[in-house]
Amino acid sequence: MQELKHGKETTEEEDEVAVGIDKGFMDEFFEQVEEIRGFIESLAEKVEEVKRKHSAILASPNPDEKTKAELEDLMADIKKLANKIRSKLKSIQQIIEQEESQNKSSADLRIRKTQHSTLSRKFVEVMSEYNTTQSDYRERCKGRIQRQLEITGRNTTNEELESMLESDNPAIFTSGIIMDNITEQAMNEIETRHTEIIKLENSIRELHDMFMDMAMLVESQVKNIDPLSVPTALWFRPRKMHVKTDLHVQS
Repeated sequence: MQELKHGKETTEEEDEVAVGIDKGFMDEFFEQVEEIRGFIESLAEKVEEVKRKHSAILASPNPDEKTKAELEDLMADIKKLANKIRSKLKSIQQIIEQEESQNKSSADLRIRKTQHSTLSRKFVEVMSEYNTTQSDYRERCKGRIQRQLEITGRNTTNEELESMLESDNPAIFTSGIIMDNITEQAMNEIETRHTEIIKLENSIRELHDMFMDMAMLVESQVKNIDPLSVPTALWFRPRKMHVKTDLHVQS
């Protein structure tokens, strides 16, 4: 009888230790969740600031260098922060997959999967908004170039303009134009908008793999996702690929 009592006490102590470990682990997990949520909120704020910089740059034919430098800094910050968020989400995902491979199942695991899924979808949502912002800016820059060319009497189709945008040489836009028909301001604006498009595409290209990785992760998490909304080219619009595919993840 004494042995049974001792065995019961030992089991209860072990259970208490296990509960304590689980509680500590979950407390740490929720701290991670709050940290990642804060990073995503900061990312969303930076995307809104990018929109404001875009408007300021487009408002002037020759935007000041300070504003352009601030935009570049913002895009670099977004890239750095997005990679940090992705790394933290991937780390959580690896732990979840490890536990699932060991056939572990618990309320805590379900909570972590739900939290991870929610954060991942929010992250993709913010980055999708960033992509839309970049795509809109590209179109508006392209529109400014087309307008200046029309003023000089040079009409271009959308395909011709896209082909010209492939070049790193802004002189391609003014070839064949009688120089008396184009002002220095118009030439400067064409060069400025073209440079902005090149920077923009380089920035998006750098983030392409991360976009693909996170979007596929979210797709695998959400069983009721609309198959037509799964990205093929994703939000990426690199040179020589002018296909825009939006990603809409269902909540």
